[in-house]
This record gives sequence, structure tokens and C-alpha cells, in this order.
Amino acid sequence: MRNKHIGVGMGLVLGVLALQSPAAAADDSGIDIHPWSATPGTTVTVSTTACGSDVTYGKGESEAGGKFHLFEGDGEGVLTGQFTVPEGEKPGTDTVTVKCPPRTKVTDEYEITGRQPKGAVEAGFGDARDTDTQLVLGSALIAVAAGGWLVRMRRRPHANRT
Repeated sequence: MRNKHIGVGMGLVLGVLALQSPAAAADDSGIDIHPWSATPGTTVTVSTTACGSDVTYGKGESEAGGKFHLFEGDGEGVLTGQFTVPEGEKPGTDTVTVKCPPRTKVTDEYEITGRQPKGAVEAGFGDARDTDTQLVLGSALIAVAAGGWLVRMRRRPHANRT
């Protein structure tokens, strides 16, 4: 019975983790955007093979990040460029357009997510950066609680006393 509960718990954890990662969808745009989900301040790399193997230069534009250039990448026929998602950019979808000579134009989208909070949260016990004071205060509270429990247990009458 215990193994059944462990198996169910592991299944739930793996299911949640699977939902956290973006789905690998078939992308026929010819553009590879990495990372697919970016926060403001992140450098986004754009690669494409849509321009053909004989083209060595292209131009790109992100609605959020502005214009950027694409140059020959690591592989044959791969053009690569970068831009930075501006600070303060609101979460949502951003469209990237790549143009190559003579008349190639491809677009794709990626997600801009909100920033994750940084640092500690102040909860009314002083400065959140002052962890030494908080550690001493928390240890003292635990010691007082343990002492109170011990005193209570010693005062409790025992059933086996005669």
C-alpha cells in the first residue's frame, strides 16, 4: 500500500514538471529563437536557415528589442543574431522578423515573461537582508518553545505512580 502512495506522488511530481516546460511544437517558420521564454534584460539569440546556404548576411527585427543583424553562424547556411529584451518590457508575445536578400522574409514569436522576484521578503521583523538577527531570533523562539514543552512534560502526572 505504501509503494502505491509513493508511486502516485512521484507521478504527480513528474506531471507538474512536465507542465512547467514549454511544449516542443513543430516550427516551420525557419527561425530558431532561444530562449523561447525570456525576461526583460535577457539576450535572445535568433538563428535561421531560411535564407539559404549562399547568403551570409540578414537583418532582423524584434517588436520589443528593435533591429539587429544576422551573420554566418556555426553551421553551413545558418545565420545568427542577437538582441536584448528591454528592461520594463511587459509580459506577452513578441514577434521576430528576419529578412534576407533577395526577397526572403520569415517571422516567428516567443514569449516575454515577467521578472522573478529577487531577495527576501520583509515580514515585519526588520531588514530582510539582516539574516543573522533573524537566525538568532528564530533559534531563540525554537529554544523557548522546546523549553516550555519540557516543563509541561515534567509537570504532567504519570499514570504508573503509586
